Amino acid sequence: MPELVKMYIRNVVIGFCIAAVFVAMLLWFNVMNLWGLVFTSDAGLLAVFLLWFMHGIVFAGVQFAWAVMAMAEKDGGPRRGTPVVNEFQPVRVPADEPSQRERQLRSRR
Repeated sequence: MPELVKMYIRNVVIGFCIAAVFVAMLLWFNVMNLWGLVFTSDAGLLAVFLLWFMHGIVFAGVQFAWAVMAMAEKDGGPRRGTPVVNEFQPVRVPADEPSQRERQLRSRR
């Protein structure tokens, strides 16, 4: 199996484990009376499964993205681009014809 696929599967498993811990903490601390809602409902186990699965998708994606971004090579310093201009020089632009605004002002007189 390619290394990238192994890394993806490993990070998805880590993400779903984090989601399981997160959902367990939501239930344990009874956030918004979630414990009572889950265990008094006939569809409570389905709700817990869906809560875990949806959070697992999110946490797996974040975990894999973090792992991929952590693989980036470190740069040796700042990149050089175009030089920064420290002082600006005015440039004269000749105007042969009057501007539209000047024509409007002259026609009103």
